[in-house]
Amino acid sequence: MGHRQEHELSFQRFPLAYHGRIIDIFAPGGTLHLLRPLRAAFIALLLSAPLHAQPGTSTAWRDGIFHVNVAHVVSESDIVLGRPNTDPTEALPLGNGRLGAAVWSANGMTIQLNRADTLPHRLSPGQIIIPGLAKLTSASDYQGRLDLYNGSFVEHGGGISATVYLQPKSDTLIIDVTGADPAQPQTATLQLWEPRAPKTIAQKSVGILAETWIDNQDPGASGQRFGSLAAMTAEGRDVTATMANTRTVTVTFKPKADGSFRLLVAAPHYAGSTSAEATAAPALADRNPTVHIDWWHAFWQSAGLIQAFSPDGEGQYMTNLRNIYLFSAAAENGDRFPGSQAGVADLFSAARDDHRWDPAAYWHWNLRMQVAANLSAGLPQLNLPYFRLYRENLSAIQRWTRERMNGRPGACVPETMRFNGKGVEYESWTQPTGKPSGLNCDANSTPYYNARTLSTGAEVSLWIWQQYLVAGDRAFLAQNFPVMTASARFLLAYEKPGPDGLHHTSPSNAHETQWDVIDPTTDLVAREALYNTTIHAAKALGVESALQQQLRAALTKIPSLPRTQASGRLALLPTDADHDGHDVIANSYQPDAQIHNSENVGLEPVWPYATIGDTSPLFALAQRTYQLRPNKEVADWSFDPIQAARLHLGSEVADSLRKITETSQHFINGFAHLGATDQDSEFYVEQTGVVAAALAESLVQDYGGTLRIAPAIPPGWNFYGSVFVHGRTRVDVQVRNGAVSTVGLEVHQAQSIRLRNPWPGSSLRVRDAQSGREISITSPANSADIVFAAAAGHCYLIERTGQPPLPFAAIDGKSATRYRRLNSVQIGLPEN
Repeated sequence: MGHRQEHELSFQRFPLAYHGRIIDIFAPGGTLHLLRPLRAAFIALLLSAPLHAQPGTSTAWRDGIFHVNVAHVVSESDIVLGRPNTDPTEALPLGNGRLGAAVWSANGMTIQLNRADTLPHRLSPGQIIIPGLAKLTSASDYQGRLDLYNGSFVEHGGGISATVYLQPKSDTLIIDVTGADPAQPQTATLQLWEPRAPKTIAQKSVGILAETWIDNQDPGASGQRFGSLAAMTAEGRDVTATMANTRTVTVTFKPKADGSFRLLVAAPHYAGSTSAEATAAPALADRNPTVHIDWWHAFWQSAGLIQAFSPDGEGQYMTNLRNIYLFSAAAENGDRFPGSQAGVADLFSAARDDHRWDPAAYWHWNLRMQVAANLSAGLPQLNLPYFRLYRENLSAIQRWTRERMNGRPGACVPETMRFNGKGVEYESWTQPTGKPSGLNCDANSTPYYNARTLSTGAEVSLWIWQQYLVAGDRAFLAQNFPVMTASARFLLAYEKPGPDGLHHTSPSNAHETQWDVIDPTTDLVAREALYNTTIHAAKALGVESALQQQLRAALTKIPSLPRTQASGRLALLPTDADHDGHDVIANSYQPDAQIHNSENVGLEPVWPYATIGDTSPLFALAQRTYQLRPNKEVADWSFDPIQAARLHLGSEVADSLRKITETSQHFINGFAHLGATDQDSEFYVEQTGVVAAALAESLVQDYGGTLRIAPAIPPGWNFYGSVFVHGRTRVDVQVRNGAVSTVGLEVHQAQSIRLRNPWPGSSLRVRDAQSGREISITSPANSADIVFAAAAGHCYLIERTGQPPLPFAAIDGKSATRYRRLNSVQIGLPEN
């Protein structure tokens, strides 16, 4: 079990002495030495009296720090309940990275526990029901709140209060109750359901449900043993556990004399190697009521926060969704592999053991926006389970590739991949016979959605490189570099020389949109991005000189992107001719091939692959491809807002964010349905991931070695916040009515910074915040960029020459007091 410690999000205490006081700062482990040069600035941040920031008329930048009242800003996004959330589709999420919970008010209070390691079916450890809290939830003065900053669900009513939270280390859920009748006996039930067959234990004050099984039934089975365990006890008087039936235990007790009681429910990792009692005991002993608060405060202090304001309230609503995403990302991404698969918020399920999509498999398409959102928020540690999924399964993927892709070398990474590295997708509702729903990376499979999607390994490799650029962790790059080289070697082996002197891939899928076509756009940009990033990574590590040479040669053999008409009968158009602005990027070199899914493959060069940027001669073509895209805001995972931001289309960012939210965000916890017509009861986290990534891309972009400030702010919106970019640099920006007022850089790694002028046509100056001196800058020929040398541990303010100083006002917020609404959708619940 010792290996599990590396999966936890950990912070270290950094005590600062100031005028005889000790002030604690928490930061991700291993980064404290970077904070010491900023000691005075951090103290100023903590001790300054926050004022409400007004971008454009004031600045939150002072003493080299962007001053944010983190607690107030985060609490603006709390989910407020004016009435009880009695339906399971109204459940609110909690989690500590490994153990998740869905909390709702049915039968007083109901909580479902969930883990990501109860594979292959992600079976729940159980549900807890506390009927005695019905007096609270039925009270006329009921109020409830998901407190994001403190990581807890709190509700009050009828003189009773209940607080629910999870311990960060022990996988124990705690319910603290005050105001109960000391003379009234209470019960709490821990239950499973058919066909579950747990071992049921009731020993004195502890009730336990424990179960193990072997993954040996479904296609692609691993043969591994898994299990689930839930153990419950109480702090009160006369606590007794009894077995109600083979799937249910009940704990009975009286509150303490002051009317308080505490329920503890432990659900740690369990596979039967030790007894259920021995596994549960240490978790049930973890009763510190404040450690979870410290953990969540440290998390939020490390995150890059963004606030957006618009006259119609959309900006504020999107800010709420982004903060809900960051909360859920921390709550579900602390285990060995990602907590979410298929874009589903699995750790927050309230649907017992029901899953629409194969719970043993991961869909990469539905993880990509989460990876991007975590990076831009300065939370690369939340991506470690994602990278571990592919790194630890690399040998299995290579074996699958040899066996299924005609003996080719390297790794064809399955787009839909089982947790054990096999390219198997299995939904029992589509294949009751036990046959796979589809095989991935399989040369002999019948055509299918991802049977021959070849670009996934390239994109995983691209994110490895991006993570390295942001986090600056050379050991991470070395550890994951084999995924990059294996992906590159596979695509090199799959390419075939054609009569035009170029290399082509066929048969290959344009992701799920076209099947078995020639030169899908996804392959073309995947090859370009993968070969370039692998060369860069190999140089950084000083390895693979022969492969570098091979990749450089292969880059010259990649065909141009295919073009076609925007509508009507589609045909391949010459790439070297003028089509009067009526051509768009096609899905493949067979633009008229049958369409199987509603993806905009022609925009993949814009994001995530970034082979077309704002200085590319194809930028106008990409903008046209966006405006004439065939699928507009069609699903909760739609990347339209992110790609609009990369194309500097601020109006489209706002429009697409609103439309996707209105058609898919149908749950009051901020989560989504898969699409407008989807009726399953599972929560999807991917839409909030799109929102989080899109807001960051609108405020700051970092690709091609250049920082871009406020490239896609929607008209009329005010924006301020922080985005993390390469070299562990935090970029702090304030924008009012489209005008940039503050640009500050907090640099943690010595580097040369190239930045696009935020005020076109104006001259700039760069000042070192510590010394106040002006930094020498250069301007490359024929560009609006500036370049300067940044020192590690220094902060820099970018200003227009002659700009008068702005008055200081820290960024602040007010705790949410009621539910929020955006046209037809809402977060929280109104009063009855």
